[in-house]
Amino acid sequence: MKFLVSKDITPTPLLRQLMIAVTAALLLYLLLDVVLHGYLIGFSPQAAAQTLYGNEEAFVEPILFESLLLQVHIDLFMALVSLLILVAIYLRMTQKEKVRTGVLHSLFLAALGAPLLLVAAYFGGSFWLYGWVGAFFVWHLLALFVGTVALKRLFAL
Repeated sequence: MKFLVSKDITPTPLLRQLMIAVTAALLLYLLLDVVLHGYLIGFSPQAAAQTLYGNEEAFVEPILFESLLLQVHIDLFMALVSLLILVAIYLRMTQKEKVRTGVLHSLFLAALGAPLLLVAAYFGGSFWLYGWVGAFFVWHLLALFVGTVALKRLFAL
């Protein structure tokens, strides 16, 4: 975790390779997280509503509240850990450039807001599902952007 303390990574090629591997693993995690949520909950508000509230006509049971809380807990923890590492690498790769603080703030707000919007949809109705779908895709797209930029800069060293 030397990259959290120092921006000087040029004398250590092993650290650069490690940062490339961590960034690539986080990008893979983000892509697989999208696939997982598509399978578990669904991406359209209609599919997510059927998962959350059930469907009597199709004999689909609603999700248990404990299962939803477990998923939200995992989402919050993994978003926080993955974003802290990804953004730390991204910030270390910016030499004299202006850091895009708006992108980073939006990234963290969307990542922490998406699971909370899912809980709000469980209690507040399907209106909140549109917010969850939007926040989920915004944070994944922004995280993929930040990770790709960091990976590009790591390969340029």
